[in-house]
Amino acid sequence: MSSRNLESYISFPGLGIGEFKINSAAFRIGSYEIVWYGILITLGIVAAVSYVLYRSRQEKVKSDDVLDLAIYVVLAGLIGARLYYVMTNLSLYIGDTLGDTLYNMAAVWKGGLAVYGGIIGGSVAAAIFIKIKKLKLLRIFDMLGPATMLGQIIGRWGNFMNAEAFGEETTLPWRMGIRNRFHPETIYVHPTFLYESLWNLLGFIIINMLYKKKKFDGQILLMYISWYGFGRMFIEGLRVDSLYVGSVRISQFVAFVSFVVGTALLVVMLALARRGRFAPTAFMEAAAGGAGSAEDTAIESDADASGSGAGEPEGETAESSTGPDADDESDDNQSSSDSQTENNDGGESGTDGKDN
Repeated sequence: MSSRNLESYISFPGLGIGEFKINSAAFRIGSYEIVWYGILITLGIVAAVSYVLYRSRQEKVKSDDVLDLAIYVVLAGLIGARLYYVMTNLSLYIGDTLGDTLYNMAAVWKGGLAVYGGIIGGSVAAAIFIKIKKLKLLRIFDMLGPATMLGQIIGRWGNFMNAEAFGEETTLPWRMGIRNRFHPETIYVHPTFLYESLWNLLGFIIINMLYKKKKFDGQILLMYISWYGFGRMFIEGLRVDSLYVGSVRISQFVAFVSFVVGTALLVVMLALARRGRFAPTAFMEAAAGGAGSAEDTAIESDADASGSGAGEPEGETAESSTGPDADDESDDNQSSSDSQTENNDGGESGTDGKDN
């Protein structure tokens, strides 16, 4: 079996890093080459699943459900990422025979995955699984957003090992030099794979710092969509291997729409949450297909929160405040119209998800 290993010589002269060699293949097992791309994608998946397991305790999701979900999301994500890429580059995969064509389309280990295809495929699988299992849709997607980021941080280095997904030529100090059989003379390009990896790393850190302070379920998901869309919109404009429809870069257009829609929803939902008389989580759940109930996600206004307790007029119903972490406590904290809530802490519950 002939080797498909690609040897490339990489340098970062502006950073004082001289030329060094990388191979797309990590090692061989018999006649099969194990490539770095596949290894790094696998590591990204493992890291993403581990992150969701870590967050599942906070979101009160069973670890068994997380592991079951991971199987469907990973498979659907890989299929979606591959289909998206193949369908937009169909001419590259047509072989001499039907068997050759099918093999070329299925050979995901050689590279050729589209992030947005993976997100679409994984999201559809997750939504179906969550609906069947009757889980909280937006709580799950809040975990999946940063998890996807973590996978992208690691997975983009697979592009580096394949010497692909780089940008146009540049003379900037951090330019990357590439020399291989496709580029016999060294070219100096934007290391766009590195831009995206670092952009996601920064976003992952920021989003996790704010995770426990979220005001409604779905907030973290919107933050991920906005953050990734904004960065990808600019990074995609530098790439030389973008997928086009006419003169439009597909991924850049999708990134722009993601940023605009995600940011608009985030701003509106946060504004409504601050006003108090609106339950953004219930609204988002309804918009996402009805998962969850308004009773589980009602948000108490600041006026009601400050007015509850001993000084509340007789017969007035005290509303309970339930943030994303307090669904299990809602029944215990809700008062009836015939009695006054006796709560020494001011009648509020679920503050971990709302104020902390």
